[in-house]
Amino acid sequence: MSAPRRNKQPPQGYEIIEPVLEALTNELRDRVKDSNAGKRNTESIWPVHQINWQRSRYVYDMFYTYNRIPRKVYDYCIKNKIVDASLIAKWKKPGYEKLCSTYVINPANYKFGTTSICRVPLKDRNELQLKAQDPTTGCMGCASGVGGGPKNIFGNKYGQNLAAVQIAREKRMEMIQAKREEEERLEEERQRKREEEEAEQEAGDAGESETDDESSDEDDYGPTPAAGVWAGTKRLEAESEAIVEEGDEGNDDGERQNKKLRMA
Repeated sequence: MSAPRRNKQPPQGYEIIEPVLEALTNELRDRVKDSNAGKRNTESIWPVHQINWQRSRYVYDMFYTYNRIPRKVYDYCIKNKIVDASLIAKWKKPGYEKLCSTYVINPANYKFGTTSICRVPLKDRNELQLKAQDPTTGCMGCASGVGGGPKNIFGNKYGQNLAAVQIAREKRMEMIQAKREEEERLEEERQRKREEEEAEQEAGDAGESETDDESSDEDDYGPTPAAGVWAGTKRLEAESEAIVEEGDEGNDDGERQNKKLRMA
């Protein structure tokens, strides 16, 4: 989880993920500088584990799940330790698809040679354990399968799927652009009709053109976060989670992902 390093010029396509990666690097730097007053000793390093997970998950999903970056960009991130290669390797194995950190599955880190409470599915926990978090990572539950854990394993913005958030924003911008182009087309058509009427009548009344009030993106999704990478509202986060679920349902057979994993 050391700071990402670059050995050479990034390959073409890196610019697709660079803004988010830079935002996460800056976020980590700010969180490390935060005061630890009122926090438990282990709680102070939660952001380190959580941002490491989010950064790795983002690149992993942009390559494997959404095919938004080429193999060269993914390999560049691995080689330059921009992402956690060991954690990603675990995600490729059944039962570890949501693993928060390799730390929580090392029996040497816990009493009695067990693993963390966050690896116990929520459906198998007693009432007192339902809200338990791993003391080192702050994970609420990263077990796989139905009832294994919450959609947001950290319960905060670091548990958001940033790849899905980015896809949701892109879809929203496409809709806004399409709506704007349609309104411009209709306005041009209205203008053309007015000009034809004015040409036919010396004193024609063209009337006033009615336009619908434009709904801004903020009306639907709230203001864009300062860093511009996290979902700023519940609606956008819910839409990004729906995209994740959509992808999971579409890949039940695992053919596309398994083919890539074999090539990895």
